[in-house]
Amino acid sequence: MNQEKATIKAVKARAHKLKPVVTVADKGLTETVIKEIDRALTDHELIKVKIRTGAGRKELASKICADTNSELIQLIGGIVLLLRRNKNPNPKLSNLIRQL
Repeated sequence: MNQEKATIKAVKARAHKLKPVVTVADKGLTETVIKEIDRALTDHELIKVKIRTGAGRKELASKICADTNSELIQLIGGIVLLLRRNKNPNPKLSNLIRQL
């Protein structure tokens, strides 16, 4: 197994216990929702986002990644797992550092 696959596997395992911190609902991907996802990524680095709209989940996930400069780790059903490493993470908030 190469380094990248091992890293992604470890990130997925770490995220298993996380709950979604943002929900994209009927109004779709508004500027406010994007700002909240961006803030959550800055604080936590690794987050789950719940998409509750009927269709276009892949497209929404891609748009979220593009708008927040984050990496799509996984998309299962309506749950999107996003990663954006912070240069100066807060050890009390970062889901990559702190004990879950």
